[in-house]
Amino acid sequence: MTAPTRSPAPAPSPKADEDSTVVVGHAELHAALTGLFTGHGIPEPRARLAADALCHGDLTGLDSHGVFNLARLYVPLLESGRCDPRAEPRTLTDLGACAVVDARRALGLWAAAEAMDDAVARARRHGVGLVSVRGATHFGCAGFHAVRAAHAGMIGVVTSNCGGQRLARPPGGAVAMLGTNPLSVAAPALDGHPFLLDMSTTVAPTGRVRVAARRGTPVPAGWLEDAAGNPVTDPSAFDRGEAFLRWLGGTAQTGVHKGYGLGIAVELLSAVVSGAATGPAPAALEGDGRPHGRDDDIGFFLLAIAPDVLRPDADIAGAARSLFGALTDCPPVPGGRPVRYPGWYEAERAAERRRTGIPLPAHLYDELAGLGLFGPGKQP
Repeated sequence: MTAPTRSPAPAPSPKADEDSTVVVGHAELHAALTGLFTGHGIPEPRARLAADALCHGDLTGLDSHGVFNLARLYVPLLESGRCDPRAEPRTLTDLGACAVVDARRALGLWAAAEAMDDAVARARRHGVGLVSVRGATHFGCAGFHAVRAAHAGMIGVVTSNCGGQRLARPPGGAVAMLGTNPLSVAAPALDGHPFLLDMSTTVAPTGRVRVAARRGTPVPAGWLEDAAGNPVTDPSAFDRGEAFLRWLGGTAQTGVHKGYGLGIAVELLSAVVSGAATGPAPAALEGDGRPHGRDDDIGFFLLAIAPDVLRPDADIAGAARSLFGALTDCPPVPGGRPVRYPGWYEAERAAERRRTGIPLPAHLYDELAGLGLFGPGKQP
């Protein structure tokens, strides 16, 4: 395997080496990840699917949910036994259009993707397909799984709770009760640019906070708060247990109930429907109220909707093109960028990075090399 080339370093400064990048070809990174997952006992087809899911974050620019999480999250899950590399999900209830599945501690990166593919197959028969999953582990970017439905010509909806992990407090509450609880909606739009909304219900996910902490850069004042509700901009305060994630909406005056309410909705869809662990539980009230718990027994909600099955005589694709075309035709404000929709720039970035390679921070490249992805030690 040829070592990727390091991009030119920035102007000399105390952080020059820290700020440099290494460009890795997508195919090379994907093959290395597949090899790592198979090396941990995951069957090769599922290892490739897991590599697809992890690369999605780095291709689209959602770096906090890409290979940044490999050494921090996925390898420890596999090595600790919290994730079973040979797990075979088991269907507990099958009603045709919908099913409940126990993932049995399978790696969420591939288990959620397989569950969405199952939902798509059900939607082809029934117009809608719902797969509710419990006993799962972290699944990476929610959007990777939702957009699988869009690639099949359907609308995809994905939610996930954080199992028993609690990171954010109810507005006015003194105890962390809920996770970041992401949700994603995807649909076919303009050619090569599916609509893809992928968001946490907190202002930012934990990964973005940790990326900032690794870089030594402050986070915006609205991301974190201390125990008294005051803004915190030091990202390392989060892992020290001195800061909580804030909900979308920020404050009572600016609509914090919206993010908080969405977080609860995700908990209902992901955990109550499937029977997974919930963040809001008696155990959440124990301890000192700071972020606590583990993201075990996560719940997923994966919904595929096939409008062309529900309305076979309608031009669904034409309606979608008209909708999204009208949005992109909206004139921008003077001096502004062209109007686009969620997923547009991610698709552009992914296409570019497939051609030219994925830029990884030098420290992250070295971390991955230490895991054996690119050979021993730092490459020149």
